[in-house]
Amino acid sequence: MEESKFNFSEEEAKKEKTVEQSKQAIKDDAKGLFESGKQFIKEIFDFRDDTDRDATIIAIKNDIPLKGATAWILIFAIFVASIGLNLSSTAVVIGAMLISPLMGPILGVGMSLAINDIDTLKSSFINLFVMVFLSVLTAYLYFSMSPLTELTPELEARTSPNILDVFIAIFGGLALIVARTKKGTIASVIFGVAIATALMPPLCTAGYGLAVWNIEYFFGAMYLFTINTVFIALATFVVLKVLRFPMQKYVNSKKRKRIAQLAAFAAVIAMIPAIMTFITLLKETGINGDYKNFVKKEIEANDNLWLQRNKIDIAENKISLFFNGEIDKATRTDLINELKGYENIKDFELTINANESRSTDELSKSLNRAFDDLDKKDNIISGLQKEIENLKEEINSIQKGKGNVNFPSLAKDAKIRFKGLESFSYATMLESKDFIKIDTINVVTIRWNGKEKNSSLVTNEKKLSDWLKQELKLKTILIKRVVDK
Repeated sequence: MEESKFNFSEEEAKKEKTVEQSKQAIKDDAKGLFESGKQFIKEIFDFRDDTDRDATIIAIKNDIPLKGATAWILIFAIFVASIGLNLSSTAVVIGAMLISPLMGPILGVGMSLAINDIDTLKSSFINLFVMVFLSVLTAYLYFSMSPLTELTPELEARTSPNILDVFIAIFGGLALIVARTKKGTIASVIFGVAIATALMPPLCTAGYGLAVWNIEYFFGAMYLFTINTVFIALATFVVLKVLRFPMQKYVNSKKRKRIAQLAAFAAVIAMIPAIMTFITLLKETGINGDYKNFVKKEIEANDNLWLQRNKIDIAENKISLFFNGEIDKATRTDLINELKGYENIKDFELTINANESRSTDELSKSLNRAFDDLDKKDNIISGLQKEIENLKEEINSIQKGKGNVNFPSLAKDAKIRFKGLESFSYATMLESKDFIKIDTINVVTIRWNGKEKNSSLVTNEKKLSDWLKQELKLKTILIKRVVDK
């Protein structure tokens, strides 16, 4: 019995040993697979071994100075970009960005902070300032002489930066410096970043703002350029620190320490406004997004509301809405309650302004009642009755529109599409140029409010004409602008 029991225990021990060996083998295989995968991923994303530190530093330093051919290239590129923005030609603007030398000093700032090179930092700042001044001056001279002064879509796009511009600058800057540090620089990446980050168009737009005396355009464009500059330099600083570029050496240890402290301080100072800018733009993007959704879903989707204009003041946390027609208390309360459902604007103060004059429908109803009462009396004066009939016809023509034109709907849509309209009239007129043949022309008479800028009136009137032709299915339409003296 004892011998049999002993043999059984030995058999169990062998099985347990075999199982343990199998488990260990599985663990070893899994570990080997993990290490292989880790090594594979490392080979894909690790670019430190493919970096030429000395050549990168030399190449960046060579691109910093603004002298000779580089200065003329910058001036010519600014002229080309300004013409492209003036004509709203994207292709021309892209061509100007490809030949622009603006990127050199910006990379120089980031590199000098990363490697503790105070001399290169000074040179980079001086050349960057000169390039910016020369660019804005060139653009100012062009737009001052140009006969075309209206605000084109390409110019307008560079006057109000948003959070996406920050992301473009960050990732564009990272792509640029990684390409710069690679052995055998990838030229296509550098060209692509020059287009994506768009350093030159904001400077041209700043010159345009000065030329037309619009300070908002100037500061908006310079703000966009500053965002691109700061985040590209910051991306350069971070990548070179990750790659452990060699620090600049000085014979005097005290001087080396002092310069290192100054470089670190400058890097921190550069990062603070960059972070604040990022947070501010992120917040403003969220507020504007919620505000647009609120107007679209709660107001424009309601056929009973005719929104004349609206305005948001982010600094004061205020939203102002201006309606045509009377807004009852229930509607006001409903709009205020709906606003609280939007996270980024729930604490904004909502001001609702309504035109308390009676609507066309109310006037029509009042007139009909007056006509019915007068019709019952025998002493109605025929002249007064005729005036009432004429007034009734005028109101019906306003409601239904003359011919096939639904004027109330057309006027409402025009106001929604063009916020700056103050009055809108439509008429069909007879015209004779040779005093024999008579033609019919369609005339729209408009008045803009005083807030509309002269530079945008021609563009808005062209858009209005195109929209009316499509809406009324007309080949020609005459737009007349009434100007208050």
